[in-house]
Amino acid sequence: MGWRDVVYGAYERRVLKGLPQEALPRHVAVMLDGNRRWARARGAGTASGHQAGADKIVSLLEWCEEAGVEYVTLWLLSTDNLGRASAELTPLLGIIENAVADLARTGRWHVRIAGATALLPPETAASLKESAELTADVTGMVVNCAVAYGGRREIADAVRDLLLARGAAGLPLEQIAAELTVEDIAEHLYTKGQPDPDLVIRTSGEQRLGGFLLWQSATSEFYFCEAYWPDFRHVDFLRALRAYAGRHRRHGA
Repeated sequence: MGWRDVVYGAYERRVLKGLPQEALPRHVAVMLDGNRRWARARGAGTASGHQAGADKIVSLLEWCEEAGVEYVTLWLLSTDNLGRASAELTPLLGIIENAVADLARTGRWHVRIAGATALLPPETAASLKESAELTADVTGMVVNCAVAYGGRREIADAVRDLLLARGAAGLPLEQIAAELTVEDIAEHLYTKGQPDPDLVIRTSGEQRLGGFLLWQSATSEFYFCEAYWPDFRHVDFLRALRAYAGRHRRHGA
């Protein structure tokens, strides 16, 4: 262990000790951004960046557990990413399948898949479903793996599902429209039944949502970190929690 590790370890312990437990988030959502740029900066192939990003996930979840977080949402693949060249997309899908399977095999977390999985190759969709089913009875922290996820697509899917359900119940369109509420749509989101994220973290220095949890993040707090995702450290996570705890949440007011 070098002197930097000693210094950072002491700093992390001090930051963690100073965090007020009553002011920490229940639900943390993370945009795992910067894998390709991380690889490019090292002269490595894109797949190595995606794998390095996947290798960081368990550490993040352990940090979240330590902080008492109950729900974590990870954006692993957007619907926009599905248009990438097969030379990049195929290895990336394999990395995601393996990463989600590894999370499920730990038996520590309740894994859920959030996204338009019908857009994925059938073998990928089946693998993700199987991993999630392995954790159906796990009572630990809920981990939403957002794969083939797009915020606009989620809202469209939610409205479509709602209309189909009410139509199947024999309700006329005019009545459905007249009675429609925000809560009705929320009940058909990919994250239905869960609290909205309190804190959304994006790595890589980008300061935009990019379509992530557009509905759920209406009153979330945001934290933008310069580090590429594979370089995201425990101290970066603690700083995000400290920034969150120091804000006066007005929930959109």
